[in-house]
Amino acid sequence: MWMNQPGDHSSDLGLERLASVNLNLLVPLLALLEEGSVTRAAARVGMSQPAMSHALGRMRRMIGDDLVTRQGSGLVLTPRALELIAPLRDVLRQTAQVVNFPGFDPAHDSRTITVAMTTSTAFVVGPALARLIAERAPNATLRVRNFVEPQASDFTDDGVDVVLLSEAFASPHPRERLYENRWVVIAHPDSDPEASALDLLTSVPHVTYDSRHRVAPYAALDAHGVQYRIGQLVADHLLIPHLVATAGGVAVHTLRVAVAMRERVDLRIEEFPLPISPLRVDMVWNPRLADAAFIGWLREILVEATTFEAQLSDASRWHQESASSSRQTSRGIRQPTEK
Repeated sequence: MWMNQPGDHSSDLGLERLASVNLNLLVPLLALLEEGSVTRAAARVGMSQPAMSHALGRMRRMIGDDLVTRQGSGLVLTPRALELIAPLRDVLRQTAQVVNFPGFDPAHDSRTITVAMTTSTAFVVGPALARLIAERAPNATLRVRNFVEPQASDFTDDGVDVVLLSEAFASPHPRERLYENRWVVIAHPDSDPEASALDLLTSVPHVTYDSRHRVAPYAALDAHGVQYRIGQLVADHLLIPHLVATAGGVAVHTLRVAVAMRERVDLRIEEFPLPISPLRVDMVWNPRLADAAFIGWLREILVEATTFEAQLSDASRWHQESASSSRQTSRGIRQPTEK
């Protein structure tokens, strides 16, 4: 006899009906709805493709809906399937908590941690990120994936945990601010020391990023009627400071990259001469990642890896040295406010 008599739950949850349902289908069902591909869903949950195709038939009967329909060479989710994704994620996340899977333990976890970002972001963030993960998760493997312009698959495929994304790029998923990076002017070290940043921008050919999207500093230059000439177009944004330092020219870049690059090549750095908002970089977490403890841990690692106090202290020295030459009043251009 029970010491504590259970209450009457005969109408709760519909347990009698659930007992006749194969709940093991929920995991492959979510994989199929998220992947939109029988092949990828099967690989994700460790099933063969025929087994996944057979499971799809059982899912359709269980849900009473086709779930996916073929369109061209791919599959398209039905309206009912789209409605199921969010509640399925919630149910399976809570199920994982109920069965008490071992929590994330960085000291012993041997997972591969995948962070996607541009090469410029990796150049700035990568060394500190690699060092911190090696120190605090010694059995883990850091995998850095690079992109030029992110595609929808970059946010979810190939085991990516988080994407570091500048505000210049759109995201189909929620964003979380990581850091800001202000714009500066960079030039060859032998450029005229008496020339201000604005003088350099108007008199020296520019080395610029070859992109369909116009970066904010050039929009500001155009808005203020500043005349300039493009001398080189470069597909890799990270290559620009190296080209400027070794072959000449002027460019607009971000402070963090410029300061890090100046440790390797001689480079002149000046404040951008117009008021402009900094470039903001966000974290975009894989929406399929349900390990809250791991997300919280990696978030702390990323915040620490992007702390910029030491480099800002170093940068303040060149800012003080160049302050008099970077101030521009002769053309009636308003000075940028400090960020």
